[in-house]
Amino acid sequence: MIREILSPLYERIIRLQCRHIPHHIAIIQDGNRRYAKLQHLPRSVGHRVGAARTEEMLDWARELGIRHITLYSFSTENFQRDAEEVRDLFCLFKEKFQKVTDDPRVHREGIRVQIVGDRSLLPRDLREVIEKAEESTRAYSEYHLNIALAYGGRNEIVQAAGRILERVASGEYTPDEITPELVEAQLHAGKEIPPVDLIIRTGNEYRTSNFLPWLASGHECAVYFCAPFWPLFRKIDLLRAIRVYSQRVDSQGGARPVP
Repeated sequence: MIREILSPLYERIIRLQCRHIPHHIAIIQDGNRRYAKLQHLPRSVGHRVGAARTEEMLDWARELGIRHITLYSFSTENFQRDAEEVRDLFCLFKEKFQKVTDDPRVHREGIRVQIVGDRSLLPRDLREVIEKAEESTRAYSEYHLNIALAYGGRNEIVQAAGRILERVASGEYTPDEITPELVEAQLHAGKEIPPVDLIIRTGNEYRTSNFLPWLASGHECAVYFCAPFWPLFRKIDLLRAIRVYSQRVDSQGGARPVP
């Protein structure tokens, strides 16, 4: 009873300390499997509980005015997990992307949904559902939700370098015209993904796992590590992360930190 009374008050106090709201946050949603093990549940249930928490978190983020969110949902290394778990995850992703097309909240709020990563590694049926979801939200620009699937940070830089080399070979660019700005533009061409202001990682892991290295590490974003497994992530955890970002902005004189 006391906790129920004090929690909203504490949440309001933390919210007042969040003087600056990040434009773009990236989240490493870690701990679904460990949560399932702790609860003596199948791993597939842990992933589904985590997906439900993701939907809640997106509501919190929109309420706070965060317009860009990138979720680290499936890395290239995750293909090494056992075939049953990978299959369950792909079924879950397919279900959630199918929901995007018909979800009235997505269209009412103007949420653009897109993936980053090597989609050629994904099953055809999943790619088709993703493409339909992307197309149905392509015109929206109020909020941006990026899902990192079959994603590897070094791989995205290698792919961008390949695209630039092709254009150099065709005469579109000269080697002297290759700049950091050009590389950044090629990383996610057409996706309008801004630099990351804040990375959040759950599950008591203290590493960023090669997530958006150019847009995050390259722009010296704030990083917040927290103990809860992703299914147990709360709004207060999100606010604490934003407080860390806000404190960093204040330490930079009140302007968004730049590299």
